[in-house]
Amino acid sequence: MGFGWGLLGRDIAVDLGTANTLVYVRRKGIVLNEPSVIAINLHNDKIVAVGKAAKRMMGRTPPHVATIRPLKDGVIADLDAAERMLRYFIQKAHPSRFLAKPRIVVAVPSGCTSIEQRAVKEAAYEAGARRVHIIEEPMAAAIGAGLKVGEAAGNMVVDIGGGTTEVAIVSMSGVVVAKSLRVGGDELDEAIITYAKKEHALLLGERTAERLKIDLGMVRQNPIRLRETEMTPKGRHRVGVQPPAELESVGTVTTLVPEDAPDPEPAPLFGWSLFRSKPKSNGQAEEPLKALDPKATVPVRGRDLVTGLPKTATMAADDISEAIEDQVQTIIDAVQTTLDQCPAELAGDLLDNGIVLTGGGALLRGLAERLRDATGMPIHRVDRPLYSVALGAGVCVERFQTMQDVFLPENHRR
Repeated sequence: MGFGWGLLGRDIAVDLGTANTLVYVRRKGIVLNEPSVIAINLHNDKIVAVGKAAKRMMGRTPPHVATIRPLKDGVIADLDAAERMLRYFIQKAHPSRFLAKPRIVVAVPSGCTSIEQRAVKEAAYEAGARRVHIIEEPMAAAIGAGLKVGEAAGNMVVDIGGGTTEVAIVSMSGVVVAKSLRVGGDELDEAIITYAKKEHALLLGERTAERLKIDLGMVRQNPIRLRETEMTPKGRHRVGVQPPAELESVGTVTTLVPEDAPDPEPAPLFGWSLFRSKPKSNGQAEEPLKALDPKATVPVRGRDLVTGLPKTATMAADDISEAIEDQVQTIIDAVQTTLDQCPAELAGDLLDNGIVLTGGGALLRGLAERLRDATGMPIHRVDRPLYSVALGAGVCVERFQTMQDVFLPENHRR
């Protein structure tokens, strides 16, 4: 067995994300988590830095050094840079040995076209793979969250990544309904940059905007957390949020959601147990998001668009909420659209299982509550949402023979 591993190498799972790339090695777990950035010297075409070192260089390099993000909106925008970056990460996570060529499972967005999938495969083969399998990100996220994807029961996953938001309903080892948005963490950063330009005449860098999102990011809540349903000949129909003055209307049933109501239990981090139909606690305490005062402020440094000189301004959490409101509403609309397309037989399962929230966007304060108000369904946020896709793809390499059904077929077309 030892000779076999040395000859063929350990299988690898890769979450090739727009913002970060994670590498899972069979029987070792996640061994690498680096930003998806590469710095190249344009004079001699040599790699200057990859990952964290390259990200620190963004916006601070001379003209002959280019910092490149090979992936945009969840797909490969620069194939050559993506191949070089992926080869570096794989070699770092899986040092080359004699004839060592691992099988690689790569997670891609559900809206990825066959051409984009072929680009991902080429990058993986150039990086040294002997065989490449593709899995859709929402399916990988569902497996990583511990959902029982192989049974005829519906589970809904909302995976908010750096470049895309994946909303999908999975059942029977496949994606039943899916919607892929080119809206994610990068779009939120761009919204913050645009807001600073408009309101403060201040030009911010990408890293500064990302820092603001992490430190002050929060989602506006509905002022009155009420969900009203109206009795019709076809049964109850949710008609939206109504002010208290209209609660006396005849034929309505109104549910008041207390402001101090506890959140549902989060889904487990590790997806090794696939024998339950909905997320349950794994005994680990979920890391709570730090409470944030909407009036909290931080000083922000950038370039004054009027004078061209360095400038310091003050931005509050309310400002960030206003800046990202359009993107948040787009995500909520996508969730509601996907629910509208859900087959009737799976709708009952979703009411029982709720919606699993993963990806870096799941860490945005107040997002789970906003989704719960908009859909009327319980929201489960996994313990460490940044790792869900990588862990789900890792389950596939650990159980290669039994997880073949979740891979996209070779002749897949979209």
